[in-house]
Amino acid sequence: MRGCALRVGGITPLSTVDYPGQLACVLFCQGCPWQCTYCHNTHLIPANVPGTIDWPSVEDFLQTRIGLLDAVVFSGGEPTAQPAIVAAAAFAHGMGFKVGVHSSGAYPERLSLLLPYCDWVGLDIKTSDDLYAQLTGSPLAASQVWQSLDRILRRGLPYEVRTTVHWDLLTPSRLLQLAQRLHERGVQHYAVQLCQTRHGAAKALSPNKLDHENEQFIRQHIAPLFKTFELRHHGTEQNADVQPV
Repeated sequence: MRGCALRVGGITPLSTVDYPGQLACVLFCQGCPWQCTYCHNTHLIPANVPGTIDWPSVEDFLQTRIGLLDAVVFSGGEPTAQPAIVAAAAFAHGMGFKVGVHSSGAYPERLSLLLPYCDWVGLDIKTSDDLYAQLTGSPLAASQVWQSLDRILRRGLPYEVRTTVHWDLLTPSRLLQLAQRLHERGVQHYAVQLCQTRHGAAKALSPNKLDHENEQFIRQHIAPLFKTFELRHHGTEQNADVQPV
């Protein structure tokens, strides 16, 4: 696998929040087709930038973590933007790690190829359909993400759908409409996380808080729609800092 072409723009050697209940490392893949208004890792968006960590170094690092880590999580950027993600996930899975993926759902067909090597998927569904193009810069985004959701649900593997909320971009009423649609689609595991405004493009947004009224609205009207629901006041977005491996 030394010839794997996956471009890695950063790594978190140890994380307790990126794969539920598992100790994981996080590989941040270079490239994303979208320009989300609240993106935390804007340096990972360009697709033509080489990775800052070469794949042989990633392999060497993973070899030293066998028996110490439970899982390898591919994040981004958008992992499915690179064809090499399938081979990279297969390699990690073959080493005995569980494989997790954080995806925006931008490439449903490639996601289908990746899912056989996945043990858990976190899918971002960002907003209502009519606002998707404005948020991401892509007129196809809404269609792509719902196709990706259908593929994940059909696969039957553990997953989480989550929505990152900045109240200037997604009102409580629109969030409820989105949650109702997810419920109707068969989603049982959902998380709402508050957008943080400390990093990346999100720094241009106004400060974002969860007041008592909105929290009560979410807990009364959205949480009961799902088998499991989590409200994250501080989000889970990780920044793709390059760390030695």
